[in-house]
Amino acid sequence: MLEAALLKSKQLLFNHLEGPGVPRLREPRGLFAVPTSRGPLQAPRWPVECEVIKEQIQHIVAKGSYFTCSRVGGARGPITSPAISLEGPEDTTLLFESRFESGNLQKAVRVGPYEYELTLRMDLYTNKHTQWFYFQVRNTRKGITYRFSIVNLMKPKSLYSMGMKPLLYSQRDAQTHGVGWRREGGNIRYYRCSSEEGQAMYCLTWTACFPHDHDTCYFAHFYPYTFSDLQRYLLAVVSDPVRSQYCKLRVLCSSLAGNTVYLLTITSPSQNPAASAAKKAVVLSARVHPGETNGSWVMRGFLDFILSDSPDAQLLRELFIFKVVPMLNPDGVIVGNYRCSLAGRDLNRNYQTILKESFPCIWHTRSMIQRVLEEREVLLYCDFHGHSRKNNVFMYGCNNKSAPSQWLHERIFPLMLSKNAPDKFSFHSCKFKVQKSKEGTGRIVMWRMGIPNSYTMESTFSGSTLGRKSDSHFTSEDLKSLGYHICDTLLDFCDPDRTKFLQCLSELQELLQHQIHQKLKDLGRGQDSDGAWSDISLSDIESSTSGSNSSQSDGLPAHLLSMAEKFHQKKKKRLRTRKERNELRQKYALSQGLTCQDKTPVRSTPDGAYHGAASSLGQCGRGLQRPPNGRVLHDGPALGSSLDG
Repeated sequence: MLEAALLKSKQLLFNHLEGPGVPRLREPRGLFAVPTSRGPLQAPRWPVECEVIKEQIQHIVAKGSYFTCSRVGGARGPITSPAISLEGPEDTTLLFESRFESGNLQKAVRVGPYEYELTLRMDLYTNKHTQWFYFQVRNTRKGITYRFSIVNLMKPKSLYSMGMKPLLYSQRDAQTHGVGWRREGGNIRYYRCSSEEGQAMYCLTWTACFPHDHDTCYFAHFYPYTFSDLQRYLLAVVSDPVRSQYCKLRVLCSSLAGNTVYLLTITSPSQNPAASAAKKAVVLSARVHPGETNGSWVMRGFLDFILSDSPDAQLLRELFIFKVVPMLNPDGVIVGNYRCSLAGRDLNRNYQTILKESFPCIWHTRSMIQRVLEEREVLLYCDFHGHSRKNNVFMYGCNNKSAPSQWLHERIFPLMLSKNAPDKFSFHSCKFKVQKSKEGTGRIVMWRMGIPNSYTMESTFSGSTLGRKSDSHFTSEDLKSLGYHICDTLLDFCDPDRTKFLQCLSELQELLQHQIHQKLKDLGRGQDSDGAWSDISLSDIESSTSGSNSSQSDGLPAHLLSMAEKFHQKKKKRLRTRKERNELRQKYALSQGLTCQDKTPVRSTPDGAYHGAASSLGQCGRGLQRPPNGRVLHDGPALGSSLDG
């Protein structure tokens, strides 16, 4: 009867390859929100404090102190109506909205007939990180110059001071002319405007003219790429009978809000187990910082190429196994955060975490990479980011000091990439340092796990200063092309003909020697130390890799802080100096009425024994003995307390 019942279960399978009648559980795919052509997309889950409009925004290509729970559609109940209503068709007041996926605008105040003061919402459950904006504007008028001012930005420097413009999207232009996002704005200024509770605030102000009357337009810091955009793309991939053969989509984990973190495994089927085992791995990820949409566009370009029928793409799939996490922080992307997750923390400072429940996306990503490393060599790890203060595209890497034979090898891949994309990628802007403040980043943690070629790739929010792209803004297509160049550079890097590799290594040695000579000259040592590379660390000639205002870890997630306080340990006693210990012993001896002729100060010898006054105490003090190991034994607790303090 029991066997009959087991056979009726839909959860048990019998794998005859493992032996007759060996049962195993069926994978509960119904619990995983993997896109399929037969079902709808998973709806994004929002924190319950967030109001969300029903309209789904698509473009051409906080109450409480911490996160508690989420639901599809956010807060229950009716949506709060706008603060103002139009008084009639002649009312020219602009209407603002940002309660949609990835939107960010907290408040808009009309301070003049055509002038508006805007306040951004800080990252949820934090009191900082205002950078990303993305909002809707309705009731526009053609031919009128409007002024917009964002008044609560926190970074002292910005690319807006170097010619960068905001992005504008007109719904009517998209529908009638197929025109999508474009750079728009004049009289752009970025300056310090106020200070709140010791925090300096900065203002971004610009003017803009809308192309149509009564149009619906959008402004954004950079080209948006939402969680739903990613899901639509993945649905197209798994629905394609060709691409789905070598791209397997799995669920890495669920985020704090219950949104899916996807993992793609891309490779061609191997002829035999030995061929599969010989393949090296490449690990790529993006959007750990949700406001850095640049990373998603580079990732999109990479996926477009590696899943294509190009001969180079086919060769790469035969050579490597690609492990891809296209969106590490879906919660932050959905709510329109700039840097943090719903734990109120920068995930890219927490790759060392043991808090699986608080940082599930990072914990599972690191565990996945550990499993891959146990099976095969990982040739390359790269996390795609965006940079708000420097132009061009560049990389941050690590510096291998322990193996002189491998010096400069971590710089070869970025140098090759700069040669393949000379009008976008700047090797001069790359830095190779292991800073203590960045120990929790993916780049350094993966490097310490055994991946020598471990990088953060930074793409500017602005544009290029190189070659034919000089003085122009990057488009989403420009960033997508970087995905192709990464693939092209992988082939160069692994070419059996080592000519390019050795040429790059030789070029790096000459470049480094020139930089060291320049450093020696700056130190006033001239040319008297030719070839003395050991005098200067490689990291000494690198400037800081700091590109954010979140270099340090913010500590525990907000919801764990109260628990930490409850178990807060007492602060340890301050260790007394030798002089203080000597004085304390002498005072104790006097208080006991001891008469010691030797008033010489106590001093410690290398073997740990005390000489001078302590020796006299050992001879004339009550109950004191000198043990063989040099430690003082005692009768009363008072002397012991003094010695140990």
